[in-house]
Amino acid sequence: MRSELTVLGSTGSIGRQTLEVARAQGFPVRALTANASLDLMEKQARAFHPELVALADPAVARELSLRLFGSGVKVLGGEEGVMQAARLDAPIVVSSIVGAAGILPTVEAIRRGARIALANKEVLVAAGSVVMPLVERCGAQFLPVDSEHSAIFQCLMARAGSPVRRILLTCSGGPFFGRSRESLAGVTREQALAHPSWKMGAKITVDSATLMNKGFEVMEAAHLFGVALDQIEVLIHRQSVVHSMVEFEDRSVIAQLGTPDMKIPIQLALTWPQRLASDAPSLDFSSLASLTFSHPDRETFGCLALCERAFSQGGIAPAVLNAANEVAVGAFLKGKLPFLGIETLCRELLDESEHVEQPSLEDILEADRSARVRAAAHMEERDWSAL
Repeated sequence: MRSELTVLGSTGSIGRQTLEVARAQGFPVRALTANASLDLMEKQARAFHPELVALADPAVARELSLRLFGSGVKVLGGEEGVMQAARLDAPIVVSSIVGAAGILPTVEAIRRGARIALANKEVLVAAGSVVMPLVERCGAQFLPVDSEHSAIFQCLMARAGSPVRRILLTCSGGPFFGRSRESLAGVTREQALAHPSWKMGAKITVDSATLMNKGFEVMEAAHLFGVALDQIEVLIHRQSVVHSMVEFEDRSVIAQLGTPDMKIPIQLALTWPQRLASDAPSLDFSSLASLTFSHPDRETFGCLALCERAFSQGGIAPAVLNAANEVAVGAFLKGKLPFLGIETLCRELLDESEHVEQPSLEDILEADRSARVRAAAHMEERDWSAL
């Protein structure tokens, strides 16, 4: 008998793939949430018959309620509706809401001791200093869904108590690998969204193009696996076959390999410690001409260093950086900010960030809100066309 699932963010890329895994493996779905995806949420509700669906947009929730009248599915709207979905006692909660909006619902699921299949890295990027102690106090469990962190988790299963020397976090390099900083000045939305290996949502795909996503993954790995920043090394690996590696004190390195298919780490997070059969393609080693690794170009892609700086600074700095990036990427996708403006805006907000010693969750959420306001003001106050 499979455990019941709640999927926070069911209409996004990870949410949709989670439901594909749920259907294939027979996981019952207890609750679904989304922002405002009316047609897709209706389709998911009719396919999976959850007890509850919640849409953050109350107007869209009202329309969905009319469409699902008589189906037996309860429909809630607004942020409180999403929170109620997180509070339901489904043993597994897939946290895949994009951005800082996923923090509070994930915290609600942590407080009741759920297994969290974590696909929302912003939960740990912005609030890891608060969230990780809460996980321990409440007896909750994090199982990573990101392919890299899932790989690290699997590699660590072989350590038998041995200390970790290094985590080798792999990175495809995104669509602009090998290009100069000057050549990135005029890149378009379509070019930034043309990821060479993975099919993902727009926001995370742009984050991959700037390497902000990899910087966030460094921060996430430090929280998840309890290692220092200088124990995490980022390596560009264009083939996206080695999803990450761990080096132990005896200099042995264990790697996890597989095809670039997100349903593999999603399924593992739902079924661990079991490994169930799946329809994902097997890795064909005979077709691999080479596996290459190199260091990232930190001068061209400065967002990686911004993340390391924010993590080292601590306090509310990671939340400020995350909020600034969400605003900047949203503006870029709407054609209101050039590609290089993403890094510039994030650096400016981080430069302004005040230090708050041992921030509470409320401090972090306020820092997130304030940073968004200031980022919007920066957008209005200057001419970005020169970048």
